[in-house]
Amino acid sequence: MSLDAKARWERVRAGRVRILWLVLGALLLVSALPIGLYHRQVLQLSQEKLVDTERVQQTDLTRSLAQEIQRQILVLTGLIDNVEDPSAEPKVTRLLEDFVESNRNTFIYLTAVGKSGKGTSASQGNFRAEEDPFVNRALQRAFVTCLQSQQLQVVKFRSDPLALAPENRPAFVVAVPLKDVNDNFTGMLAAVVSLDPIVHRLQEASVRGRTVFLVDHNGRLVAHWDTKNFVPGADVSSNSLVAQVRALPQELRNTETVRFTETDKKHPIEMIGTYSTFPEVNWAVIAQRSLDQAQTDTGVTELNRQALAFVIVVILSAILVGYFFAVGISGPIRGLAASSRAISRGEFHQRSPVRGASEISELAENFNKMAGDIEEYIERLKEAAEENRELFIGSIRMLAAAIDEKDPYTRGHSGRVAKYSALIGQELGLSTEELDKLRIAALLHDVGKIGVEDRVLKKPGSLTPEEFGLMKQHTVKGANIMRPVSQLKEMLPGIELHHEHMDGRGYPYGLQGQQIPVMARIIGVADTLDAMTTNRPYQTAMELDYAMDRIRALTGSKFDAVVVTALESAINAGKLRLSAVEVHV
Repeated sequence: MSLDAKARWERVRAGRVRILWLVLGALLLVSALPIGLYHRQVLQLSQEKLVDTERVQQTDLTRSLAQEIQRQILVLTGLIDNVEDPSAEPKVTRLLEDFVESNRNTFIYLTAVGKSGKGTSASQGNFRAEEDPFVNRALQRAFVTCLQSQQLQVVKFRSDPLALAPENRPAFVVAVPLKDVNDNFTGMLAAVVSLDPIVHRLQEASVRGRTVFLVDHNGRLVAHWDTKNFVPGADVSSNSLVAQVRALPQELRNTETVRFTETDKKHPIEMIGTYSTFPEVNWAVIAQRSLDQAQTDTGVTELNRQALAFVIVVILSAILVGYFFAVGISGPIRGLAASSRAISRGEFHQRSPVRGASEISELAENFNKMAGDIEEYIERLKEAAEENRELFIGSIRMLAAAIDEKDPYTRGHSGRVAKYSALIGQELGLSTEELDKLRIAALLHDVGKIGVEDRVLKKPGSLTPEEFGLMKQHTVKGANIMRPVSQLKEMLPGIELHHEHMDGRGYPYGLQGQQIPVMARIIGVADTLDAMTTNRPYQTAMELDYAMDRIRALTGSKFDAVVVTALESAINAGKLRLSAVEVHV
């Protein structure tokens, strides 16, 4: 397989998904997905129900608190309005003290002044109105308002929310003008009213993450249960609910629940809140709560946690069961894949175990049958290839024998050269394939002599220069004869170049050193050895030792020293015996 084909195959494999993951994914979709969707639907319904429940609770809470606070404030102002004119009483101070003492949870300070602004007062504990600049200014505004009551038709005065030191206790100032029987202004009755009972009520309502507080129509805080962090009179109009209250007409009585988002340390928090206004005093009760806290308090978070744990258990169970199912399916398929890879490597005896589902078992049986057919077919191909090879080698041997028969002195020469060449090749560590090519090249090394005239080829004496020139052409002629045969392409160097010398004085091209292929160098040494050790018209056969001395003498100039050394190793090992002209391999 080429590199491009391998790369394409790897890309195809990379884009495929294993059946194990397909089965696991299918089981997860079948088991976990419906549960997950059901869980999501249940959570949505639970959250909607939670919002509805919280809306109802906040609506009831803010309305009841608004009515309760409204009733308390109106009662307070009514109490002051019903107080008889104290300016005519000689014991007004005692009366004020008794009134304050009897209303300790309501009135912190009570004062009655005449037209000149002077009068008497009573207070709880150590409270001094004149020492608190905010209370003092509120009392002054109350006196001016009461003094102008005839022109402005003002009956009562109520100040903005106040924060009394040192604990920021919420309070406000209320006042009514005092008049005689002729409706003439005679003085003012004023009180600093404490909102401690209302704060206590707000604290009781602010439970489980819910915050309840009181604001006026201008967006200022009237009372909050957390008096340490929330000061009465502070501007809280940045709150979404307070902003909506400010946008309403002052005379409108309204209760509404909305969802909004607040930001805490750059993190958005989803909230639900309700406001309820009571225009009699232009105040509004506000209750708000985060949805996360509501979910925790109502058990939705716990429900979500339990559902999530259940989904995880189901998913793990599906993965475990799916894994065993997938292994049962994919195991035989992996066995088939392994057998296929073994057959692709030429291991045609490989078979796949027949197991698994019916379809997979049938597939394995068909695969084994196919593998058996392929093995049988390959064996037949091997036999045919071996027969063809033997036929091919036999044809070459017959051709070499026919060439040798032209010259009675060279009968068997090509076969002996092939044997000597194979021995040298073995000593040099050539592979089996290289040895086969070497043997064939050696058998055909003199095939070009077919084209040499018999008068030159069979001449019993020495050749003339002209005749020797004709004889030297047999190498090129042999290569040209064999070149059209594609199977002999790799043998041509041994045929064409076996008469080249290491010093460049050989023929036909005068190559030297490493320019001469190894195959040609081996055949050159084997050819010379056989020529020296057999009878020729121009010489008598030499002894092996003498022939080897002659070959050693020509080492480096004509022959390759490595090849000569390999020949000597074969002779020393007893693989070559000239007495019987045999080579033992």
